[in-house]
Amino acid sequence: MARIAFIGLGAMGYPMAGHLAQQGHAVTVYNRTVATAQRWVEEYSGAFAQTPALAVLQADFVMCCVGNDDDLREVTLGAQGAFQAMAAGSVFVDHTTASAQVARQLAVAATQHGFDFLDAPVSGGQAGAQNAVLTIMVGGEESVYERVAPILACYAKMQRLMGGVGSGQLTKMVNQICIGGLLQGLAEALHFAQSAGLDADAAMQVISKGAAQSWQLENRYQTMLAGEFDFGFAVEWMRKDYAIVLEEARRNGATLPVTAMVDQFYADVINMGGARWDTSSLIARLKTKQ
Repeated sequence: MARIAFIGLGAMGYPMAGHLAQQGHAVTVYNRTVATAQRWVEEYSGAFAQTPALAVLQADFVMCCVGNDDDLREVTLGAQGAFQAMAAGSVFVDHTTASAQVARQLAVAATQHGFDFLDAPVSGGQAGAQNAVLTIMVGGEESVYERVAPILACYAKMQRLMGGVGSGQLTKMVNQICIGGLLQGLAEALHFAQSAGLDADAAMQVISKGAAQSWQLENRYQTMLAGEFDFGFAVEWMRKDYAIVLEEARRNGATLPVTAMVDQFYADVINMGGARWDTSSLIARLKTKQ
């Protein structure tokens, strides 16, 4: 069993760290809100530390899942950051959805400190984290990934090395591009069905058996019809991810007209008071325009 530090106990990190503890690993956690770390220890055993640097002492693997690039830099490169205290030969695994640029920056810093770095963003939402069925997209050296893969298997149903450092984050960007387009299409389909006087539920059941089938259709159309948007990834976080995606597209020359449009639609949802609604709430915007 490994000695593992887990930094960041949000909606994703809390259950992910829990799965590691349940599999018998010795887990020390750090969270900016100490009460959350204390609650985690009461639920799963293990230990909590007051700073990232203290959490990673003696750790073989350090897993991290925080909010954005700035949060990530703070918990790694800050005065009390993990990179100040990680042991030589250990591995830092970043599950944050962040930019490829910060992943490459941290990989260089890790090498200078004598340990390894993988960017490993996840997909599957809070339910995926709770049920240990996440998909993990990894960037880094193959030999390092092979060491970490059994640890990731504690909360992943699918994991794959996508290439060098930054490739995991780039693959997560592909994931977010797909999700936004699918949800906007689904929102418009439901809106059209209702406007045309169809039984929208019946229409979705029929088309879900054909070429229109998708995870979003199967799992979100009923809650979208009900106006329930408390399932999964929040709109404000999707806009954070889309800022990263669109900046990367400007850098690599990709043309993303639909993604840019959906990003603005999510801005409309936020203006409606839906910052914490899940990403399927695009349909609410259409209903306001009737």
